[in-house]
Amino acid sequence: MTVLVTGADGYLGWPTSLRIAARGETRVVLVDNFARRGWVEEIGSTSAVPIADADERLAAARDVHDLGNLSFVEGDLTDKAFVDRLLQVHEPSTVIHTAAQPSAPYSQIDGDRANYTQDNNLQATRNLLWGLEEADLTDTHFVETTTTGVYGAPDFPIPEGGAKMRHRGQEDDVPFPAMAGSWYHLTKSHDAANMRLAHQQFDIPISDVRTAIVYGTETEETRASDRLKTRFDFDYYFGTVTHRFCAQAVAGYPVTVYGKGEQRKPFVSLEDAVEGLVQLATDANDEEGLTVYNQVTRAISIVEIADTIAEVGREYGYDVEVEHFENPREEDETHEMEIENDRYTSLIGEQAQSFEEGVRDIFETLTRHEDTIETHEDRFLPGVLADD
Repeated sequence: MTVLVTGADGYLGWPTSLRIAARGETRVVLVDNFARRGWVEEIGSTSAVPIADADERLAAARDVHDLGNLSFVEGDLTDKAFVDRLLQVHEPSTVIHTAAQPSAPYSQIDGDRANYTQDNNLQATRNLLWGLEEADLTDTHFVETTTTGVYGAPDFPIPEGGAKMRHRGQEDDVPFPAMAGSWYHLTKSHDAANMRLAHQQFDIPISDVRTAIVYGTETEETRASDRLKTRFDFDYYFGTVTHRFCAQAVAGYPVTVYGKGEQRKPFVSLEDAVEGLVQLATDANDEEGLTVYNQVTRAISIVEIADTIAEVGREYGYDVEVEHFENPREEDETHEMEIENDRYTSLIGEQAQSFEEGVRDIFETLTRHEDTIETHEDRFLPGVLADD
């Protein structure tokens, strides 16, 4: 059995590749073009955690975990000829598609970045789906990490994928409407529609994994060696809210909450997100239909995130305060998000890591890399602090 992991140099793709390889005799082919490293450098930031190049990572996987079933291919998924060769040569039984330009703020910088994000993300997914059809690989299980951001923030519980629509006395199950709020999130809405079409036309088994905001620095496999670490972004464009708040704390600044901060967002730890994808790559490989998973373990309010980070930060010797500032955005600061996740929780079983445990992991990591955080503090400080 061969599993192809795209975006395998990334925050989620790399530890997922390691775990799939560690679970058995599966051959794992890693694919990436290192674009994420370039995007982060472009906006003047870096990974807080030094990350090895592909050759060194594979060597470390062999040395530390005795994994000889990993191989790496460098290439651009927007190049259809490359994708066609890739699929024809390796004939994967499963594709784990984590490759994308993943930043909503980056996609909002200007029209060029918006166009790039949509061109890059949509073309890569289409090339893979059509490549499977044209290579006669329509039994291959296609798994993509989309995002819970496709749902927006409706005032009703979010179903795991579809919704029941009733009109003039009749009802049917329909895809959840695209309510995304950024040019990036819309790429995942379009991908979801394209995957549905590919399933209808080509009968490819599809798992649409709508991944929540991921937090954390380690998985069981990456803890074993510094050479196996995954990246950790903390800047405004590529760092998630939890990671940015932790960076503020380590750099000696208050954790900033805009407005009340009582709005809840969906979250999942890196450990749990990896496990969900690995289960789909291995144990759930007999799927035949199109299944949507809400890859989320719980919704957490922004103020709870800040308070937890302050509390854990003090355990590590940081004098962390939480400060509230006027919210420059028009949003419901008390929105109580509810999101169904029965399919996903049945996939992973018990949650492996609580939010507090994940925050401890982050501080364990960042205390080793304070200099990098402080050197790049202008990349994550909000204007209300940067101007002080």
